[in-house]
Parts: sequence; C-alpha cells; structure tokens
Amino acid sequence: MSHLTYPALGLAASLLFAPLRAESGNQLALDISSSPEHPRNSEGSFATLRSGRIAFYYTQFYGGASDYSSARIVEVHSDDQGRTWSQPVAFAEKGDSVNVMSVSLLRLASGKLAIFYVVKNSGLDCRPYLRVSADEGESWSAPRRVIAAPGYFVLNNDRVIQTRSGRILVPVAFNRLLRPVEYRPDGVDSRSNDLRGIILWYYSDDEGASWREATTWWALPVPSAAGLQEPGLVELADGSLYSWARTDVGEQFSFRSRDDGDTWTPPEATELKSPCSPASIKRLPHSAVLLAIYNDHSGRFPFTVGKNAYGGRTPLVAAFSHDNGRTWPQRKLLEGDLEGAFAYIAIHFVGDSVLLGYSAGKARGAHLGSLRIRKVSLSWLEAP
Repeated sequence: MSHLTYPALGLAASLLFAPLRAESGNQLALDISSSPEHPRNSEGSFATLRSGRIAFYYTQFYGGASDYSSARIVEVHSDDQGRTWSQPVAFAEKGDSVNVMSVSLLRLASGKLAIFYVVKNSGLDCRPYLRVSADEGESWSAPRRVIAAPGYFVLNNDRVIQTRSGRILVPVAFNRLLRPVEYRPDGVDSRSNDLRGIILWYYSDDEGASWREATTWWALPVPSAAGLQEPGLVELADGSLYSWARTDVGEQFSFRSRDDGDTWTPPEATELKSPCSPASIKRLPHSAVLLAIYNDHSGRFPFTVGKNAYGGRTPLVAAFSHDNGRTWPQRKLLEGDLEGAFAYIAIHFVGDSVLLGYSAGKARGAHLGSLRIRKVSLSWLEAP
C-alpha cells in the first residue's frame, strides 16, 4: 500500500501485534497503549479488501491528547481475520492544519473504497474530506471537501453509509462560534465554540462529486450544555433510516427518515441510557437486527458517573434491537472496568464475528489514550 512508512512511530510500532487475551468467542487482538510519543490513539474505521485483508485506519496523536493536538492518520492491517495486526504506517499527515482525525471507511456500490476524515484548521474551521481509491488502497484521489459552507462540523469515526439507492450520507454536528478563536501554547482554545451542537445530514447521489444539505436539521429540545453531538446513522431492513446522537441529559436521542435522508423526524429520547458519550450502531448482515455498542447507564451493569458531562464512559456494552431501535432488551457486557473509559467504537462484521475498534483509557488520566481492537463472535454476544 502506498503509505509513507515511518521507521519509528513509537512503542506501538516496535511490537508484534498478536492476540493479547482470548476467551471463548471474545478475543482482545490489539492494544496500543498511550505513550509519551503518542499520548492518544483513537477514532478508527475498518474495511475488508478484496484480498481478504482487513484494514484499520485510526488517528495517531503526537503533539498532545486533546482534540486540538497534532495528529496524523495511520493504518494497520490483518491477514488472519483480525486475530493479529501489522505495525502502523502513516496514511495522511496534517500538513498546515491543526490535525486530521476521525476516519470513516466505506466500500462503495461501484466497488471503489472511500475514506472520510476531518481536517481541522482552527476552532472556526473543521470539515470532512473525502478520498477515493479504485485499487484497494494502493493509491487515492486528492482530498475533496464535503461541506462547502464555512464552520466547525464534526464527523465522528465510522459514521458514513451508502443506502441501497446509492446515496452516500454523512451525519455531522455543527458548533457555532461564540467568540474569536484564541490560541494557546498547547493548541486552540476550544471555548471559542458553542458546545451545544445541532445535527445536520449531507448527502451525495454521485459518489461524492457533489453534496447537498438535507432539508431538516435539529437541536436538542431540552436544556443542555452539549446539545446534539457525534451523530450516526444506519439503514434499516425496510429501507428507512435511523439516526442518533449523544446528549448530556442521560440518553441517546434518535431521528428517523423515510425519504432517503432528506427529512428527519424530531429528536426523541431512546432506551439507550448513557453519559455524554457516542453510541455506535450497525445492522447485522442479512438481518433486520441492530447491534449497538455504547456506555450503558441503565443500571443493568455497575457504572460510574463522571465529574462532568464527558465522564463516566464505562461500562462498554453490546445491545440488540429487533424492532428498529425502539427497544434494546438483550445486552452483553464487553468492558466493565469502573476506572476505565471506553468510547468511539468502530463496528465491522467478519464472517460469524464482529471486530470492535475503540478508545480504551482511564477515567482519570488519558481517557482517550489507548486503542483496542476486540474480535467477538456473534454467538458469544447473543448468548445469555
């Protein structure tokens, strides 16, 4: 693959990425720990290549651990269905921007491979870009901006979908500017932005050559310090769309569309009780069943409450819905460390298993510092 190889990408690059722990149907395959050189490793997405190789692109920070620290996008891959992983190589550098981060990989209906990521230029300017490969990642097109309008638009990792009609949909959260952007020695002062996000959807019917904003956008209809943030979406078995966003009011909120993402129903609270942390949801292959991975604060499992809206990102739980996201009766504990922090999950189905890539840090300290890839069999997840 035509990446720039870095001879020393820190401790992670010197390790042989082999399985770390195996249980019956639940294997921790990769753990890249926070280090002084790379204090944060996070926000990734998977793709299966035609060769059978599984690629995982993620954000590697090297100038600090904040959202405004310097970072590049790197790639690791597996040739044994996710059991072991290669050393990382660089894919995209930040250039003159603050950083590049938050990868979404997407296999297009045309057979091409698409990669989306955000380029952050300042507290005023953060927008998603698209690149396309026609040769399985050997070469990529030049980056193309998805959103023409200026502003701070956050696209989370592993969020972009293409519907059965061929439409590509990108869900984003928009943060308006409160005051002129201030710069500090450790990066941009994020207080320049209003954290009360609104969510919007952008779509393309020509494989990303042009983009339109959906007719509907929504703000959270209750008092909130965070608003609607880090949205995702999934196509349901009946062809309708289900979208969701994190909040700081104790639960994920959802939206639905029956016109391929142009208009959306008002925000509605869901059964997914959680802290201010993103959920990830995908539909099981050849099924109507939805799989959600999120921080469950329903009380079914022990949990902690953080000192602020962004704390308490534990436990990590898998949940299944058989009614298009209205109820989630079946749940399974994945990570239960009450001192841990687990978030920003990528979900990728491989045979009868699912790969989960996510941040796994500590609630006190580098809570987004480490990256884990876990391989879990669907039979293990579905077992009582």
